[in-house]
Amino acid sequence: MLINAQNLNSLRVGFSTAFHRGQGQAASQYASVATVVPSTLKEQKYGWLGKFPGVREWIGSRVVHNLEQHDYSIKEKPWELTIGVDKDDIETDNLGIYGPMFEEMGASTKAKPDELVFALLKAGFATECYDGQNFFDTDHPVIGEDGEMTTVANTDGGAGTPWFLLCTNKPLKPLILQKRKDFNFVAKDRETDDNVFDQKEYVYGADARMNVGFGFWQQAWGSKQTLNAANYATARAALTGMKGDHGRPLGLMPNLLVVPPTLEGAGRALLTSQLVNGGETNQWAGSAELLVSPWLA
Repeated sequence: MLINAQNLNSLRVGFSTAFHRGQGQAASQYASVATVVPSTLKEQKYGWLGKFPGVREWIGSRVVHNLEQHDYSIKEKPWELTIGVDKDDIETDNLGIYGPMFEEMGASTKAKPDELVFALLKAGFATECYDGQNFFDTDHPVIGEDGEMTTVANTDGGAGTPWFLLCTNKPLKPLILQKRKDFNFVAKDRETDDNVFDQKEYVYGADARMNVGFGFWQQAWGSKQTLNAANYATARAALTGMKGDHGRPLGLMPNLLVVPPTLEGAGRALLTSQLVNGGETNQWAGSAELLVSPWLA
């Protein structure tokens, strides 16, 4: 192939097309459990988490709820993926190997939010959220109806494979994907670019700026107990009975059961089987959707 501006432009278009084709073929799950929050800052503060008192009957003067200001923030991280194309491969028209590489490049960038979101969900048993406790913990501080501080759990512990029951039908989902810049395709393929001039290599890359964090722990139950009807019932009862500060019912209805592939069978038996135990009606059939995530494997 003759290396000139026209042919290099054709290559760039072809590689970009393969990149976007790979992005289009990748299936994403993160939007089921995480709210995407656009950001214009390197570090976005979420001090408002936990500052939602309930509406009260207006008797006398207004009651000003000066709740604790939480110092919780998500600091963005940069991500990149770059492929180099040897000048000799272009001159000898040895380019067939690069199409699949650029497709995989697109698929990999598309999957990065899933990797981040579900890795954080899995790490919730040992990673702090806005109130200073681990996201899944037994002693989240909450102000009780009597005005005294009490604690609330959103986990029942265990030592097995983790599974998660979530309420995702609120304006904010249990996790946050903070995104400042999505992956875009960039080419350094001019003859005067240092990589071409010095190393006879044409470079194509994609980069983004994003990170993940936790939303409201009240909307999520994490368990390492056996996934069965009894433990599922415990999780549902805890979430539906969840209260905010001052005893305000949160009105949560869990709607999504998230499991790794190893628990897919147990999850389907729990949520789709109409009969259990040799003929008894399965009271939990259809009570939530099942999300089997390979990113939890």
